[in-house]
This record gives sequence, C-alpha cells and structure tokens, in this order.
Amino acid sequence: MTLQFDSASVAHYLANNPHFFEEHPELVSKLKLISPLGGRTVSLQERQMEVLREKIKALDLRLAALIRVAQENDAIAEKFQSWTRSLLLARNDVDLPHLLINGLQTIFSVPHATLRIWGVAEAFSHTWFSADVSVDARIFSNGLHTPFCGHNNDFEAASWLDEPSSIQSIAMLPLRAEAATDAFGLLVLGSPDPERFTSDMATDFLTKIGETTSAALTCLLD
Repeated sequence: MTLQFDSASVAHYLANNPHFFEEHPELVSKLKLISPLGGRTVSLQERQMEVLREKIKALDLRLAALIRVAQENDAIAEKFQSWTRSLLLARNDVDLPHLLINGLQTIFSVPHATLRIWGVAEAFSHTWFSADVSVDARIFSNGLHTPFCGHNNDFEAASWLDEPSSIQSIAMLPLRAEAATDAFGLLVLGSPDPERFTSDMATDFLTKIGETTSAALTCLLD
C-alpha cells in the first residue's frame, strides 16, 4: 500500500526533523524553488539567501525608523529643557506668562500661542492673561483631561490668538493646580497648517508642557 502525504504532513515532518537534509544532502541540490524576484527557478540555498536579504532589509528600515524617532525625541527634549530654563530665569511673576508664550513660539516654532487664567490674584486682575473667559470655555476646560488637538471648529479659544481667522489646527491644554479637579486656565496653540495639530497625534510632550505651565503659573492664583 502506498502512503499518501499532503503538503501539510510533509511540512510538519520537516519541521520536526530539522536534520533531514543533513542526512540526505543529495536532495538539497535537486530542490528548485520559484523566486518572487523575476519568477526564475532557483536552488534552495539561493532562495534562503533571498529570504535573509529581505529580512535584513526590513530590519535596516525598522532600525532607521527607530533612530529617526529617537533623534526627533532628543531634539524635542532639548527644546523642552531650554523652554523650562527660560521659565526658571523669570525675574518676577508677572513676566512668566509672556516668557512662557514667547518660548513656545520661538523655541518650539509654534506660530500662534496664548493663554487665559481665571481666579488670579488681585494684583494680576488687569493683565492680558486674565481677560474675560466665558462660562462655556471654562466648562470646556474642566472637561479636558488630556490636550485637545484637531481642526479649529471656531473654538472660542481660537479667538484669543492673533489672526484667529487663519488658524486651521489648534491644541488646547488645560491648566490645573496639583490634585485639583477643575482647570484654572487654558493654554492655546494654533497654526495655519491643518496638519500641525491633529486628532491622532501623540500628546506626551504637550501633556508635559501643560503640566509645567500649570506648575509655573499657580503663583498667579488668588
């Protein structure tokens, strides 16, 4: 009786007997495969080399991508350190908001940036950053627990920026005192580029910017 083997059975046997071709080396030279590169017939060894080259190429591409991301993160971290240092060098409290916004625009190349704070101490009640904010905007800020990024859908906060009609994408970062539930302010970043702030972008560094801004500006609260 002749035993019938399907391809799955043969594959299973070879997988469980890795030394089969060492025991039968004459079969290796007889094996011929179709190469996906041009459709030509190649030996098993040639096909194995092609597979290895493809794997190496894929690994090289992945490594290059990881290096690029690492370099980008290093650059952002350097900018973040420079920006934080500028805040620590502020000579008085009232200078902080201006230095903070100016640093975001110059160091991070953000085209438009501003902020609003409510509940400030009396000494700061007539400053630009304590201008009136609607109840709706405060409720919106209280509801943000991570930075909002996306298209500018005529948000009130966009009107606080210079040239609000040119703002295509926006990032809004809630400001909170440590352990507080409600926000005491909102940091707003805007750009005429619709792809600068998108809903699917990573917000890790924006979160850190929001936390640092919150810590720096609590000194202005009543």
